[in-house]
Amino acid sequence: MIDIKVPTVGESISEVTLLKWTKKDGDYVERDEVIAELESEKATFEVNAEKAGVLKTAAKEGDTLKIGDTLATIDETAAKPEGAAPKAEAPKAEAPKAEAPKAQPAAATAAPATDVKATPVAAAIIADKKVDPKTVTPSGYQGKIVKDDVLAALSNPGRRPGAELNTRNEKRERMSNLRKTISRRLVEAKNTTAMLTTFNEVDMKPVMDARSKYKDKFKEAHGVGLGFMSFFAKACSFALQEWPAVNAYVDGDELVYHDYCDISIAVSTPRGLTVPVIRNAESLSMAAIEKKVVELAGKARDNKLTMDELQGGTFTITNGGVFGSLLSTPIINIPQSAILGMHKIEERPVVVGGQIVIRPMMYLALSYDHRVIDGRESVSFLVRIKELLENPDLLLFGKDPVKALLEL
Repeated sequence: MIDIKVPTVGESISEVTLLKWTKKDGDYVERDEVIAELESEKATFEVNAEKAGVLKTAAKEGDTLKIGDTLATIDETAAKPEGAAPKAEAPKAEAPKAEAPKAQPAAATAAPATDVKATPVAAAIIADKKVDPKTVTPSGYQGKIVKDDVLAALSNPGRRPGAELNTRNEKRERMSNLRKTISRRLVEAKNTTAMLTTFNEVDMKPVMDARSKYKDKFKEAHGVGLGFMSFFAKACSFALQEWPAVNAYVDGDELVYHDYCDISIAVSTPRGLTVPVIRNAESLSMAAIEKKVVELAGKARDNKLTMDELQGGTFTITNGGVFGSLLSTPIINIPQSAILGMHKIEERPVVVGGQIVIRPMMYLALSYDHRVIDGRESVSFLVRIKELLENPDLLLFGKDPVKALLEL
C-alpha cells in the first residue's frame, strides 16, 4: 500500500479543500494519472497517482485537509483488470477548454426562430406575438415547443422559464478557501490602504481602427488574435516607468520601487477571481503579451495556474467591460498600490475640433493608495494612458517618432 498525502503547496498554506475525485474509490489507476483536485486559498491544483494500482479514498469531497494528511492509498499489488487502459480520449476533452478564453461575449446571441423546434401552431404564435423562444419551456417530444408552452409563457411574462412560482427556498453553501481568501484580501485592502479613485475617458477609435486593419495579418503572422489587452498592457508599461510610484508598494516603513512591470490580469473563473501575472510586460512584444494573456486565461479557467503565476505582480489591470460594466471603482490588489479598471466601450457624442461627433468611448478608473501615490502622479499616469491609447503609434517608442528623432 502506498499513501498519497496532501502535498505542500506554499509556505503560508496549512490546509486545502478536496474539490472532487476524478477517480472513484476502487478504480484501477495508472501511474501519474490525475486522481483528485484540491483547492488552496490561492489556487486549484491536481494530485497524481504515484504508482499504478487500485485506489482507496480516505476523504470525501468538500473535506478540509491539513498539509501531510493522507488523501488516499493505492494498492500497487492489485492486478490490473482485463481491458483496463489509460483513456485515450482525455487529450481531446481538454481541447475545447483551451479555446474557451478566445470566445467573444458577442457570440452568445439568440438563435434565429428558424432553428427553434416547435409545432406549426406554436411557431405561428411565436412569430405573431414576437415571443423570444428562449423564454418558452418546451414540454413536447424531444424538447419540442407546443402550443400550451407558448401560451404559458405569454400568461406569465417576465418569469424565468421553468421557475417555480411563489417559492421561498434558501440554500447554504460553505465558502471555499479561495472565496475566503478573496474576501479577506478585499477587506484588508479597504482597511489598510488610503484608497482613492480617479477617472478619465479614452476615445478607442484609433485602437479599434488599428485592430480592424491589422487583425487578420496579425493572426496569420503570430497565431494569436489581436485584442485590447496588449494595447493596455503596453500603455501601462510606458506609464509605469514614467511614474514609478504607481509601480511601487509599501513594505513596513519603506517604499519598494520596481524597474520592471509585472502586470497582473484579473480573470473571472467559476470559483472566483484570480490574478495571474505577465512578467516583464515592458519587455514583451504585442504578440507575446497576447499569447501570454490567452495562456494565463486558459489556465485560470481550467484551474491549472501555478503558485508562481499568481504571485508577485506590481500593478493590476481588470476589465469589467466584458460583463457590461460602464463605470466602477476597482479595489487595489494588495500589496500593490494601484489598479486600472477598463470598462465597456460605448458610442457617445463627444466634441472634436468644435464639432459633435459619435465616438466609441471607454471610461477608465485608476484606484490607488494615496500613501504611496500623490494626486498629481495618479492623474498624470491616467492622462498618459489616455494619450498612448488615442495615439497607438506612440506605443512603439513611448513618444512621438518625430520628437524621438529630434531628441525632444
